[in-house]
Amino acid sequence: MSKTFFITTAIDYPNGAPHIGHAYEKVFADVVARYRRLRGDEVYYLTGVDQHGQKMQKTADEEGVNVATLAKRNTKKFIALWETLGLSHDGWVETTDDRHKQCVQKILSDLHDEGQLYKKSSILSYSVRQEQYLTDKDRNSDGEFGPEWGEVIELEEENWWFKLSEHVEWLRGAVESGTFGILPDFRRAEVLNALERTGDTDLCISRPKERLHWGIEIPFDPDFVTYVWFDALINYVSFAGYRKDEGSDLPEFDELWPADAHVIGKDILVPAHSIYWSCMLHAMGIPDEQMPTLLVHGFWNVKSSSGDEEKMSKTLGNIVDPAVLAEQYGADLLRYYLVRDISTGKDATFDPERLVMLFNTELANDLGNLLNRSLTLAKRNAPCHTGYDDDETKALRESLESATATYKTAMDAYDIAGALKAINSHVVHCNGFLERNKPWELAKDETQADRLATVLYHVCESCAHLAVLLSPVLPASAAKIRSQLRFDPDQEAMLADLQWGLLPPNHQTGKPKPVFPRIDTSKED
Repeated sequence: MSKTFFITTAIDYPNGAPHIGHAYEKVFADVVARYRRLRGDEVYYLTGVDQHGQKMQKTADEEGVNVATLAKRNTKKFIALWETLGLSHDGWVETTDDRHKQCVQKILSDLHDEGQLYKKSSILSYSVRQEQYLTDKDRNSDGEFGPEWGEVIELEEENWWFKLSEHVEWLRGAVESGTFGILPDFRRAEVLNALERTGDTDLCISRPKERLHWGIEIPFDPDFVTYVWFDALINYVSFAGYRKDEGSDLPEFDELWPADAHVIGKDILVPAHSIYWSCMLHAMGIPDEQMPTLLVHGFWNVKSSSGDEEKMSKTLGNIVDPAVLAEQYGADLLRYYLVRDISTGKDATFDPERLVMLFNTELANDLGNLLNRSLTLAKRNAPCHTGYDDDETKALRESLESATATYKTAMDAYDIAGALKAINSHVVHCNGFLERNKPWELAKDETQADRLATVLYHVCESCAHLAVLLSPVLPASAAKIRSQLRFDPDQEAMLADLQWGLLPPNHQTGKPKPVFPRIDTSKED
């Protein structure tokens, strides 16, 4: 049984509208999924929304609407944006789905039967924002709960608890050995430090219905619902077919699991995904060799009015709406910027001026100029790789080979920005090649016909390769390039097909039309 490349993302909490951070995470995962398909892998890309929890219920009460109605209404905003951005996901998560509820309840029942859950009363501090109980270990050096927790209140109530503490030593060893994968590697130290603070702490996994009714009912104690983080994390296995009912249309779990790349933001690495989720999986009996790999990305920050960087937040009113950007500049441009201007795992500062600058330089000026000049000349003079060859043509082929190898290495390492830089390096080489060989002048001299045909073939062939390499990031634009080249636009090209000679001799290209029209910022003033 072959293993499918399984990529998942953190599911979004639809208590509002999607922002640029949501868009980055989903586009990043989509680029990885499309690239793996380009490599020839079977791929399953899973994403969706986490609809339960105290905040959803609170917002619905404040708006005077049914909470299920609120969840559906807000979920539509996310679905619409993902369609606009061209996400190619194979599976869609909604935690109100009955299939998910049944899986959660089966896991809870098993853990209860195995003695992994217990009930107790306690007086604890509770973070309203994070919907999480806190301990003294969550206090800062001043003995206070920091602003990251928002409003903190005291609650006295009875709840069900998961024996998280029994799995901490196992997890420490799994993180240290790499059995539980965390990328980039520097994030492992953050998890190990958090484990030192966790110690003998267990996890409260229920909320009493008298306080929260919007959740999955505890199957053996109907007066309680499941804590949203325990419920939501299970989506990564429930929608992958774990413990599915006979006849279910969900995937075969053994063909998908474990997640090869589980894409999450750094803010939910600790404790939710690296501690809660791993220990839950361990308690469920998932063996070490089937632990997922967490791929942790950083934040998009913005510049404040004073010029300092600050995190996007509703409170500060500095949220960037990706739907507005997609409408203003186009989905492909937004996709390009989101994965071009950030290093995987690191933070970046969102800058609309840089978005336009990168588009105008790397796409409109560099790649767009190459395409337009190559296709305009090729339309009049059929490109053909004749017997003519010199140091210039050899150097161009070597540049393409080197750029493609660098691209593959970078993409395999989830370094999309590095892969795009490799592509651009060859685009720049091709433009220099045209400037040095001046095919527009060669066309005036009949004795240079062979050289002209070869020069044009080299740039058009390069454009065909570039269209394939760019397709994970710019799917719509890449399709336009292939169509104008008349390079099998309706057939899927794979990385393995990228050998010199994609275009046949005497190939007739189509009529050029700007794929990347330059953005005139003066019209926006």
